[in-house]
Amino acid sequence: MRVRIDQTGAAHKNEHYDWDGFDAQDYFEHNYRSMRGDDALMLSLTCDWFDRHATDGDLDAVDVGSGTNLYPTLALLRHSAKVTLYEYSVRNVQWLETAVQHMPESWKAYTSCLEPDYVAKGVDLAAHFDSVQRQVREKCIVEQGSIFDLPPARWQIGTMFFVAESMTEDYGEFCLALDRFLSALRPGAAFVAAFMADSTGYEVGGVHYPAVSLSQKRLEAAISESKRVAKLEICPVKIDPRPIRPGYTGYLVARGKIKD
Repeated sequence: MRVRIDQTGAAHKNEHYDWDGFDAQDYFEHNYRSMRGDDALMLSLTCDWFDRHATDGDLDAVDVGSGTNLYPTLALLRHSAKVTLYEYSVRNVQWLETAVQHMPESWKAYTSCLEPDYVAKGVDLAAHFDSVQRQVREKCIVEQGSIFDLPPARWQIGTMFFVAESMTEDYGEFCLALDRFLSALRPGAAFVAAFMADSTGYEVGGVHYPAVSLSQKRLEAAISESKRVAKLEICPVKIDPRPIRPGYTGYLVARGKIKD
């Protein structure tokens, strides 16, 4: 694992990186322009969990650290009256504001995962995509803010994909960010959070960004340490079809509910 050390001997923290310089479009093109098999599986796992544990369709939802990834938001739509896309980076915020009003056509493939039997059901995928675009415009708002400043017990359902472990090299800071996400959810709230497994960091637009290396056991320990979760499943997801970059071994999808 590559961890950069500052002059005090400590791993680099979130504040050491220029997040406002994050190249949002480059990240989107590299990671989400075309749907991958592993993304389709993670979206399906998310939809399945919410369908079983968040049947209300009028919830106040949040996706923390949305970046340029809209598929957690797609999973939240049918359970929510409003979805807050909570994001820190200025360039990511700008990308999201445009995408909410004009969701790119490339997301059509992802919306097919929301109706996995759409062919058998006779669903017109183009019309379905138009409906999803309309829901995104009507329900989604973009809010700029730091994960460390999330308000407590504000939302009734939530997602966080590839955020807490991909913003610092410091494990303690990762645990704090994870706890802030969990504490932002109301008692009984269903959530899904996804993490890169064994990540050594990543590059966007030629700039290196940090990561905390997580095994399933280490992630379970971090979530248990928060003492906020009553029900938890962690689903390992294999890389499909090939790595999007060097330095990770797969994904960990944590599906859970906050204690009542």
